[in-house]
Amino acid sequence: EVRLVESGGGLVQAGGSLRLSCTASGFTFDDYAIAWFRQVPGKEREGVSCISSYDGITSYADSVKGRFTISKDDAKNTVYLQMNRLKPEDTAIYYCAADPRPLLLSLKIPDYRRWGQGTQVTVSS
Repeated sequence: EVRLVESGGGLVQAGGSLRLSCTASGFTFDDYAIAWFRQVPGKEREGVSCISSYDGITSYADSVKGRFTISKDDAKNTVYLQMNRLKPEDTAIYYCAADPRPLLLSLKIPDYRRWGQGTQVTVSS
């Protein structure tokens, strides 16, 4: 079965850190572009960060640049999102997404074919 499973969400105080993980089963990340998105109920899903599997180039939304870091561990078939200096406005459900185009570097929802179920991140003030 092809799946993406996110984990690592939770409740944290403003200024704290969390590390989200996205693990794939049924396929490997080697030839996939991976991205993290987030969504607040009632609002549109937005791109947070992405990484190209071809050359490891990363991209970030302006709102998280300098605070979040995306990385991948091919041996574990896992992508991480390290989130530091969290703010209440980072509160959202975070989704992992993947697409079989290793050169892809995009934060656009239609570019991704596979999605996880999401993990809740809540940042208290």
